[in-house]
Amino acid sequence: MQFSESRNVTRWILILTSFVIVSLILWNTYTFFQRFKKDERLKMELWAEAQTNVFSSDVDADISLPLKIISNTTTIPIIVTDENDSIVNKTNIEDIDEKDSAKLRSLLEKLKKENDPIVMEYVEGKFRYLYYGDSSLLNKLKYYPLALLLIIFLFGLLVFNFYQTSKIATQNKLWAGMAKETAHQIGTPLSSLIGWLEILKAENVAESTLLEIQKDITRLQTITDRFSKVGSEPVLEKLDIIAETEQSYDYLKSRFSKQVEFTFLAPPHPIFVSINPALHSWTIENLVKNAIDAMKGRGKLDLNIIEEEKEVRIYVSDSGKGIPKNQFKKVFDPGFTTKKRGWGLGLSLTKRIVEEYHKGKIKVHHSEIDKGTTMMLSFKKTTS
Repeated sequence: MQFSESRNVTRWILILTSFVIVSLILWNTYTFFQRFKKDERLKMELWAEAQTNVFSSDVDADISLPLKIISNTTTIPIIVTDENDSIVNKTNIEDIDEKDSAKLRSLLEKLKKENDPIVMEYVEGKFRYLYYGDSSLLNKLKYYPLALLLIIFLFGLLVFNFYQTSKIATQNKLWAGMAKETAHQIGTPLSSLIGWLEILKAENVAESTLLEIQKDITRLQTITDRFSKVGSEPVLEKLDIIAETEQSYDYLKSRFSKQVEFTFLAPPHPIFVSINPALHSWTIENLVKNAIDAMKGRGKLDLNIIEEEKEVRIYVSDSGKGIPKNQFKKVFDPGFTTKKRGWGLGLSLTKRIVEEYHKGKIKVHHSEIDKGTTMMLSFKKTTS
């Protein structure tokens, strides 16, 4: 418990630290952007002053410095207009022809939105207006925070995916190890029981008694076979799912109290599906036992098989306590259980058998509190 709490604290510290670092980077980028934008504004004011000096200077005046300032400003798009908002000059706009007035006017409207104009009094009482846009470097800097956030998001997604994959892999190894160990542990006393059965046969014990013992031994062998298949790729066979389901259902029906009313409905003809018989039997057993537990051993249990065009569906309905809607998906999580006793592995294991081994689907089809629950399985039909 202490290790788990310590790990959670460490995880939150890392998350908060990452958040602080990202926030500082974004704030620093924003500050740099604003400073750079201010510098460009000062550069444009200097350019405007240089232009004014060129226009207002005497013929003999030295205008080399203003001209140098004007010629060195090559990265910022500039449009100069007169008092009537007519374009009189453009600079650093190479991709638009001077004769294309529509495009120039469109660009001017865009520049008006980007920055406030700079007023130039080139002749006393006469003004021109300098409109400028952001430089290519400033535009790139503008999208840097978005690119950074996208990279962080993708990195976080990658870490989360790795964490989930590792977690699932660990769970799968744990399940496979527990299942194989269970099969191994059952195998030893099972071998002994088979030997004792042979001794009882030699002692001329009643045939009916021996038959019942043989059934339970066969059942234990089936259970051992099921557990040994967990964690390995099972062999699928083309089988009649109605016959396989009914066989498991009838066995369970004979083992439970008469206070449970069993009903089985299915089409009169075979429906073939690729399944592993031992694992499918386990699926039906888990669903039936869960249903009987939900009814506390008394109620109505219906199993209905319905054939669709490309698939077959199995509905297992009970008249038990029902499942809240917010738990429809949680019931399949490992460890989730509403029972006082239990590991919460039954439905989780069932989901794995149905979806991973048989490539089918399982879900809570319908449930109402104190009225009952219907679980649905669906499998693709085998045509060849």
